[in-house]
Amino acid sequence: MDSAWTALLLSLKVAGWATAINLVLGIAVGYALARLRFPGRDLLDTLLTLPMVMPPTVLGYYLLVLMGRRSWLGAWLYDHFGINMIFTWQGAVVAAAIVAFPLAFKPARAAFEAVDGQLEQAARVLGIGEIGIFFRVTLPLAWRGILAGVLLAFARALGEFGATLMVAGSIPGKTQTLSIAVYEAVQAGQDGVANALVLVTSTVCVAVLLAAGRLAPGRIVNR
Repeated sequence: MDSAWTALLLSLKVAGWATAINLVLGIAVGYALARLRFPGRDLLDTLLTLPMVMPPTVLGYYLLVLMGRRSWLGAWLYDHFGINMIFTWQGAVVAAAIVAFPLAFKPARAAFEAVDGQLEQAARVLGIGEIGIFFRVTLPLAWRGILAGVLLAFARALGEFGATLMVAGSIPGKTQTLSIAVYEAVQAGQDGVANALVLVTSTVCVAVLLAAGRLAPGRIVNR
């Protein structure tokens, strides 16, 4: 069972970092698409939402092509910084972040679009700058929707399998996350370990979904 706990801690580490990345990027991109108008805006929204419907193994293949040692990005990272993303937990973070990004980005955009523009305009009349308006008006009004999306993104990152396996592999104690450990346990006939891992994963996901449901904007409006 030690390997099971190691896989759980690694999964929480990967999901935590992926969620932190998606929190920052989701807020930035969601706010930009909610407020700005520019050619190709709908196409950009479609491309950013694509990981939600694209098979994770396909995303994993794209990441292998992009971050492999023979690619321009992978070679540049290794030659200049000594960073190798393939078969590392950092690569698992990148894979999980990309797969879960739409679940953070879409609710953030919807939350920003739901903010009453008259409140922001009133703040401008009072002489508050754009940065101040964002942190003192817009973000406080949108934070529940943003947090609901971030929780969903965390749950998705915690359970990510396909892209993570393609990019990071299944190295026990190094890149073997919880979902991959379940797969390996089933393949090895270790039903007890698989049942324990499935129970832990299901419990965490149910708790996250309940919390996200409590924070959903529709629930708040109806209260």
